Amino acid sequence: MTDRKDEIAANLAKVERRIADACAAAGRARDEVTLIVVTKTYPAGDVRMLAELGVRHVAENRDQDAAPKAEACSDLPLTWHFVGQLQTNKVRSVVGYADFVQSVDRSRLVTALSKEAGRAGRELGCLIQVALDAGASGRGERGGVAPDGVGELADLVAGAPGLRLAGLMTVAPLTGEYAGREQAAFERLMDLSTDLRRSHPAATMVSAGMSADLEQAVAAGATHVRVGSAVLGVRPRLG
Repeated sequence: MTDRKDEIAANLAKVERRIADACAAAGRARDEVTLIVVTKTYPAGDVRMLAELGVRHVAENRDQDAAPKAEACSDLPLTWHFVGQLQTNKVRSVVGYADFVQSVDRSRLVTALSKEAGRAGRELGCLIQVALDAGASGRGERGGVAPDGVGELADLVAGAPGLRLAGLMTVAPLTGEYAGREQAAFERLMDLSTDLRRSHPAATMVSAGMSADLEQAVAAGATHVRVGSAVLGVRPRLG
């Protein structure tokens, strides 16, 4: 276990240096960017080591993995982010442990989240997931709502009991006009964030960038980066 903790600590230090360098290059203060470590497929023991190393924000994308892990780590001072596509039948479970759902992308999900947040007596931070590769369906390959649907969905979240509109999230698209143009994609998200904050000033979170493109996200103005493999190593394939 000591070897694993040493490995995580070394990786974490490299990522912290990357974020600090990216902030310096962009003329931003380091404390403007929050690191969220994506712990999907890794055990609760790794989450505990991350907490011991000072990490305070972790993310998961599958409820069946996240729920038992969050329960096992409920004594830790962590903020939990749910970042995967969320089915409405998993909402009750997710509301039980998540502090933020970053993948809100349809009205039916807003209704379900509001209902369960009320039942649990919790306030849930919500980010609208923006699909910059959205096609005719208005949805992206990995979930999300098209840019022209952000305003309506944001208003719905802001008016829903038990929910707090926190901001926007995106994943750099693999197809469409932004494929291979990560910084341009993240700059588009920042433009959408600026528009959103005109009507919802408190929705200041901008979650963008992962292990491979965190520098571009920081340069564009992201407030949160979601990093998994650069901290915890290459994940085993899920069956």
